[in-house]
Amino acid sequence: MLIVENILLALTGLRSNKMRTLLTMLGIIIGIASVISIMTVGNSLNTSIVTSMQEMGAKNLTVGVKQKSNSGESNANGMNFGAGFRRSISPEDYITDEMIDELKKSYGEQIQTISFSESAGDGTAQSGSAYANVTISGVNQGYVETNEQTILAGRNLLQIDQEKGKNVAVVSDKLVESIFGENYKEAVGNTVDVKIDNKYITYTIIGVYQYTSEDFDSSSDEDITTEIYIPYETAKKQNHSEEGYTQFTIVTTTDTDNETFMQEVKTFLNHYYSNNESCEISVTSMEEMLTTMTDMLSTISIAISIIAGISLLVGGIGVMNIMLVSITERTREIGTRKALGATNGSIRLQFIVESIVICVIGGMLGILLGIGIGSVASDMLGYSAAPSVAGILFSVGFSAFIGVFFGYYPANKAAKLNPIDALRYE
Repeated sequence: MLIVENILLALTGLRSNKMRTLLTMLGIIIGIASVISIMTVGNSLNTSIVTSMQEMGAKNLTVGVKQKSNSGESNANGMNFGAGFRRSISPEDYITDEMIDELKKSYGEQIQTISFSESAGDGTAQSGSAYANVTISGVNQGYVETNEQTILAGRNLLQIDQEKGKNVAVVSDKLVESIFGENYKEAVGNTVDVKIDNKYITYTIIGVYQYTSEDFDSSSDEDITTEIYIPYETAKKQNHSEEGYTQFTIVTTTDTDNETFMQEVKTFLNHYYSNNESCEISVTSMEEMLTTMTDMLSTISIAISIIAGISLLVGGIGVMNIMLVSITERTREIGTRKALGATNGSIRLQFIVESIVICVIGGMLGILLGIGIGSVASDMLGYSAAPSVAGILFSVGFSAFIGVFFGYYPANKAAKLNPIDALRYE
């Protein structure tokens, strides 16, 4: 009950000195607003990256052939011999279909599908004076099934296209708009000539997919580069690629523990490379990269928030200063209360509560201002605002802590006043 009375008493005192109270709160408001806005932007960026990477397949494992690290031999002086003389990866080092088949047999329950893609080059799709910048990607059926595209007209690549290595392509709506106009259905069945390294390759359009722009992509519609998807076998023929693979992607089932499965796949495939002195298999997970990236962003956000939070120290000093002034102004009031039987503890509690009220109200205003600034900044960067709940709760708690920490000294000074001296104070 005493605390409620002290809160009401504090609010009454604050209302009687509105301007001074606002100026006192200003440091707290600015400090909390800075922390909340930074954490809101950081949280929004983090959420956007996580969403984007999950859409790309955060649980996917990328398996590839890499050169072994060669430490060479060292002499007594620590000089290194033998390093730098590794041969490059050659077709005999490639992952074979037999290896992949055995991997599927051994871990079929944990593998949803295996995806291959091969770049067939960058070029320009042309028709008269109209053009569109493109990247040609050869993909297998596993890639098609796991990287779902919104097909606006026609169809996606089928297994029969893969088997026969047809010169067919699924193109973006942006390409169609640039060359054929906005009637996507009419584009299906037409051919498009793509200039790659001064050579023209003709593809028959079998489907049109909806292009989704990447974050930070500031290219105009005329200069934007979109992908043309062709069958994997077609890309290999165009590239005159050797049989085998240097890299592929495993799409795991939802209940697979990727961290454990990564090691199992690495051990299983490296069995085939036990006699290979130059190359080995590496397995990486986008989930690992996602964790590393989010940890890094969180660390940066916290570091910047701590720097911004220094202004809270300034705000706390302001609260201590105004409380000391308030005690000086209310010396006779304190003396009267002590003469009527108020204990040192009750006097101390009164001023600590008043200090906490100032800081908490300032913190609340700072939170609202911070969310507003953070939301506007996130929107300007193209992200959905995601205020940090943890940051808001921390800010409220920290505001109260500042009130106690910087209010204790003035409150203790008030509690120790001699009632006789206080009553005589002019």
